[in-house]
Amino acid sequence: MRAPLLSGAAIAALLPAVAFAQQAPTNVITVTASPIATGLDDTPTITARVDRSAILAAGGSSIANSLAGVPGISATGFAAGASRPIIRGMDATRVRILEDGSSSSDVSDIGPDHGIPLDPLAAQSIEVVRGAATLRYGSQAIGGVVNVLNNRVPMSLPTAPFSAEATGSYGTVSDVGEASLLADAKVGDFALHADGFYRHAGDYDTPDGTQQNSYSRAHGESVGGSYFFGESHIGGAVTQYNANYGIPSDTTHIVMQQTKGMTRNSFDLGAGLFKTLTVDGSYANYKHSEVEPDGTIDTTFRNKEYDGHAELLLGPIGPVRNSALGVEYQHRNFSAVGADASYLFPTVTESEAAYLFTEMPLFANLKLQASGRIEHVSVKGTPSTDVPTKVDYTPISGAIGALLDVTPALKFGVTFSSTGRAPAQTELFARGGHDGPNTFETGDPNLKIERANSLEGTVRVRLDKFRFDGSIYSTWFRNYIYGDLNGRTCDDDGVCVDGDSEDLKELNYRQQGAHFRGLEGQASYQLTKIGDGTFEAKALADYTRATLDNGGNVPRIPPYRIGGGLSWESKPFDAGFLLLYVGRQNRFGAFDTATPSYKQLNAHVAWRPFSAHPGVELAIVGQNLTNDVQRNAAALNKDEVEMPGRNVRFVLKVATF
Repeated sequence: MRAPLLSGAAIAALLPAVAFAQQAPTNVITVTASPIATGLDDTPTITARVDRSAILAAGGSSIANSLAGVPGISATGFAAGASRPIIRGMDATRVRILEDGSSSSDVSDIGPDHGIPLDPLAAQSIEVVRGAATLRYGSQAIGGVVNVLNNRVPMSLPTAPFSAEATGSYGTVSDVGEASLLADAKVGDFALHADGFYRHAGDYDTPDGTQQNSYSRAHGESVGGSYFFGESHIGGAVTQYNANYGIPSDTTHIVMQQTKGMTRNSFDLGAGLFKTLTVDGSYANYKHSEVEPDGTIDTTFRNKEYDGHAELLLGPIGPVRNSALGVEYQHRNFSAVGADASYLFPTVTESEAAYLFTEMPLFANLKLQASGRIEHVSVKGTPSTDVPTKVDYTPISGAIGALLDVTPALKFGVTFSSTGRAPAQTELFARGGHDGPNTFETGDPNLKIERANSLEGTVRVRLDKFRFDGSIYSTWFRNYIYGDLNGRTCDDDGVCVDGDSEDLKELNYRQQGAHFRGLEGQASYQLTKIGDGTFEAKALADYTRATLDNGGNVPRIPPYRIGGGLSWESKPFDAGFLLLYVGRQNRFGAFDTATPSYKQLNAHVAWRPFSAHPGVELAIVGQNLTNDVQRNAAALNKDEVEMPGRNVRFVLKVATF
């Protein structure tokens, strides 16, 4: 793989979610932000939640697509089948991707050409969490947690004996056809779930022509169930995921498979101090092969991973209203065989952790959240010295946040956290050519624990016709780990020279201080209400600035975005548009280049023709209707590959209630 894609179809759906989705009511419960049932507006940091209607409207092939309309979220982009979310300029080992609270168990943190085996077509909702609650999920979540909720292991008994949803869509930009089916049933004290999806997308079009080898194909299925007894339940699910996607500007493609088993169990312990015990776990067997057009396999990557955690929810203890004690264990075996195997020899990563999360009201209108975590992380690998090495770290982290209800319409939040992160396997033991990003990478087994000290302030306004969510944040890193490009290039054997005469850019993992800061916000105002319909104006903006202590810029930081639009929402009919301006990124890292600004117009119209059957919906969604040339500043190869051009999607959904 000599010329990877910067974004693929991953950002073809940029921001339709904002125009399509209705505002979440304040009583929506967030699953990820607290072990205690908590409303979206009841946490010091702002939790983003994207519901299924917005996911279907986005229509992309990655989780990053569905989150593109959330302020502060962007995408690494690489191929239609590979794109990780970026949160406030942080990705990979600083953003943890979860499926119903368990690890996604893939190798997307090792290379940008590696996809995540979670498809948005099977998701019920997606939550993005920052602040104190992220310490429940590990120090690899300095930037935040993305939790894909799919109900594959049912957590409650359905109210109806049977319910189902079928969707189908077609998109013009890549001749893409998509379909999904979700079904839930109740049989006595058993809740059963099944889902499946299928996607077939060809090479996508850009304003300057077709992007070769940008296709994406995927399918998957899952079955699961839970047994309920009293307020307790036990359950499990098995999932299969398969994908085949091309690497644009190259001739290779990736064939990916994952088989995963999950269990989720909750035990009611009564009304005393000990309230609930949850025990969750997963095991996944993942592999992908990088394949030439003639069928020759260059390299096969494998990842076998266990992830288990138990959490005990406690009742009131003095002034502390709710608390949770948890433990987590992870064991990860990674290996690669083939031409790219020299990039990273086999590694074993193991971690044990314990954490505490508490909530405490100080006054009727002031609430505190606090959390702490201690981990032990060991990583075994072979660095460039060819001497097998084991490194051990014990990062300690803590966070405290406060939420002040000034009035029923106004809330202020503030959160401080200090998070330690152990270096990841690639940062420690990379030792060769990585054809995905076209780099020759060298890790450092002597890296120290990375520490991030963060301060964030939030404001929420909930007036009759006006809603606003805003955040301002600053994160100071000590021993920030980053890939340092030095302007040299190398061949596959590691012979490096000054200039660009060789294929691979030399990249060495180093540490120094860094400072991330920024702000983000979104607002809506109800212009008028006619019958059951509302006409609203919406706006959003975000900005991240990230610098190194030596005066340079942190590489591959997304530029600022600002946009707005109008929407009409009613029982039979929805319509709207959003015009977005993405700024020029001229504060780029060493040996990088600037990225031009661009405009993007998204629009939609949806019709539910049968009042007696509101689950039947027909929609037309337009994406990048301006057909602007777009490039992703967060990608190493942004100068080589364009993002998708104008796309019109036709969507049909049929659901029972």
